[in-house]
Amino acid sequence: MTMCAIGIRAEVPSPPGFWQTLSDTTGKPEAIVEIFESGGKFHGRIVRLLDDEPGSVCTQCTGVRKGQPLVGMVVLTGLISDGDEYTGGEILDPDDGRTYRAKIKLMDGGDTLKVRGFLGLSIFGRTQIWLRSK
Repeated sequence: MTMCAIGIRAEVPSPPGFWQTLSDTTGKPEAIVEIFESGGKFHGRIVRLLDDEPGSVCTQCTGVRKGQPLVGMVVLTGLISDGDEYTGGEILDPDDGRTYRAKIKLMDGGDTLKVRGFLGLSIFGRTQIWLRSK
């Protein structure tokens, strides 16, 4: 005899929320990024810088982002659900002003986000771990 729970749903973690980014060099917290859904795609914007002075701008960015404030800047765009990952997006690295292809994956029950930026193939890139802000 098999027993099953009726009417009980396990909450499936999803990316929307606030995430603390960590420095690649120091491992210290750098910023808070809000991931939000719009038009069926996931995007992320910087809502707070943890180390920089207020008014920091993207000096390395090109085009319309050049000289724009980092707080409020959308740095993650266009991710769509693809099984247990979110793919097809782009991520801006404000440190070098370049935009990379991006994919993300929730880990640790949704408390950790593996963020991968890459050129062309995913093996040519770098991964950051973001922590969900509570």
